[in-house]
Amino acid sequence: MADELDLLRHANPVPADAPDFGDGPLDGRAQRHLEKLLREPPPAPPTRHLPGRRSARRGVRLAWGLAATAVVAVTALALLLGGPSTAPAVAAPRPLVVLADATPVPLDRLADRAEQAAADGGPGLRKGTHVRSWSLGMSDDEPPVTLPVERVVRWTADGRHTELVVATDPRHPGRPVLGEDEDGIPRLVDDGHVISRRTYPPSWSDAPPESRPPHDAGRLRAYLEEAQYTDSLDTPQLLDAVQVLLGHWTLGARESAALARLLADADGLRPVGQVTDRLGRRGQAYVYEGTAGVRRMLIMHSATGAVLGLETTFTEDQSEYGVTAGDVMEYSAWTR
Repeated sequence: MADELDLLRHANPVPADAPDFGDGPLDGRAQRHLEKLLREPPPAPPTRHLPGRRSARRGVRLAWGLAATAVVAVTALALLLGGPSTAPAVAAPRPLVVLADATPVPLDRLADRAEQAAADGGPGLRKGTHVRSWSLGMSDDEPPVTLPVERVVRWTADGRHTELVVATDPRHPGRPVLGEDEDGIPRLVDDGHVISRRTYPPSWSDAPPESRPPHDAGRLRAYLEEAQYTDSLDTPQLLDAVQVLLGHWTLGARESAALARLLADADGLRPVGQVTDRLGRRGQAYVYEGTAGVRRMLIMHSATGAVLGLETTFTEDQSEYGVTAGDVMEYSAWTR
């Protein structure tokens, strides 16, 4: 309930001049309205269709498996969201920048810190996830744009799980963002617009990543290899496996320590210093540049080793898709 309430509050920000009523319970009228929103799909907001659209899924698939989604001209978005001096809320995020005075922390040292934090106690493992993500939609004849969403997955004791997906961009609270309707056609929607809300029947799979992840590095490697259907994980595959794992589980202190140790043994993942992520959190950044045309940056908590985010950026121009070196392809930020 807390996550859904946070999303709804974000979708309906309190005016700056509103009186402060503290953190007490909602009054009866507000509580009934909130419960109705959580139980029932909300009515669709007025649609502001983007002009000149063609078939929604007539894109191309890039070599690294990024599915192309329908996109629109950036000039049209600027006109809809404001004048040329207004930065559109749907613009792609800029790449994260390493702080100038940051001292890189080697991954093996960070793994030591994570193991000490786990020994001192810490949060436990929880099935489900809470992630904010930006993914670049591209096609062969229109400029790329970014689709920002927030996704909350929670499991119940009887094996069911719910998934809430909201169109929102924490960099631009309260401003319209680009979303898609049930046919995959892009449109501008209000910040906090519920894209989907689903409840799934019980699932009792005992195979990774549905099964409980182990909390030692050796067993966790075998677990991730099984989840990725491979006998050996190279560094790009390991980073892919991290995304799969965090798409199903919110790691506890012991699991985060095991993952940090596993990452410390990965080839080509080098420390570059400290960054502030897109949710305002400080973390240590580790970069992998072994894949042609892209760079991947992993952001980890400086004390606990928990993975905070993963960013993929282009390192070469891709003129056929309208992207240049430095453009962000995708970004995920995980929270508890």
